[in-house]
Amino acid sequence: MSEEFRLILHKARQYCDYQERCISEVKDKLRSWQVKPEISDKIILSLEEENYIDEDRYVRAFALGKLRNNQWGRNKIMYLLRQKDIPEIIIEIGLQEIDSEEYLEILKKLLKNKKTKAPNAATEKAKLAQYAIGKGFQPHLVWQLLNEKE
Repeated sequence: MSEEFRLILHKARQYCDYQERCISEVKDKLRSWQVKPEISDKIILSLEEENYIDEDRYVRAFALGKLRNNQWGRNKIMYLLRQKDIPEIIIEIGLQEIDSEEYLEILKKLLKNKKTKAPNAATEKAKLAQYAIGKGFQPHLVWQLLNEKE
């Protein structure tokens, strides 16, 4: 192992220690440090072997964080994970980790707390639905909850 490799590996470990990272984020960071692709691949392999990078763990942390902190739904979370080049099967497994009851409670709270100015109930319901769907919640779930309120 060269001195350059050890230095970059140490720096990459610190980058991954700070918060959960996926492979594409680490690749982007290594590219920003102008690391050669062959060294970059070796570093990523080392980080995976040392358990600094684990995409399953990343997906679970990302999904729960975005749901609880940003109040995003599964659709929006899935879209962003796909942008990070995470395999579809890992995304599916990670999203199944989300507790259904907690998910519904967050959606209910989101719909209850959203203030809309609408001339009638139908328009208000449509605006609420549009808002929740825009946050990534599944349309059938949103409409089901809105129709239960009546």
